Amino acid sequence: MNHLLNIVKTYWIACTIALLLVISCLSLFPLPELPDMPGNDKTGHLIAYATLMLPTALRRPKHWILIGLCFIAFSGLIELIQPFANRYGEWLDLAANSTGILLGAIIGRSIDFIFFRTAD
Repeated sequence: MNHLLNIVKTYWIACTIALLLVISCLSLFPLPELPDMPGNDKTGHLIAYATLMLPTALRRPKHWILIGLCFIAFSGLIELIQPFANRYGEWLDLAANSTGILLGAIIGRSIDFIFFRTAD
């Protein structure tokens, strides 16, 4: 487990960029038609953004909290763009994304503490 965590901590920028690209593609890929009812996808948003924040929280670079805030701004921008890609832009999605980022930070810091004992 430590070996995998060390790989993520070493290549955290590449992991983060790859996750940003995947989230962007999945969020902005045009749908042939809008679903009948928006919503029901909040868990996916939470998991995606928690996963996005995890490498940053594990590595904890200088200004890592600011990076998390930039992820929240990124998710807000995605929500604003989605209506132009035949998708729903929802404030509840932004809330789920923000909660995921917070959860990813908590999980990342907890994993780092448990496996590397580097508490602040």
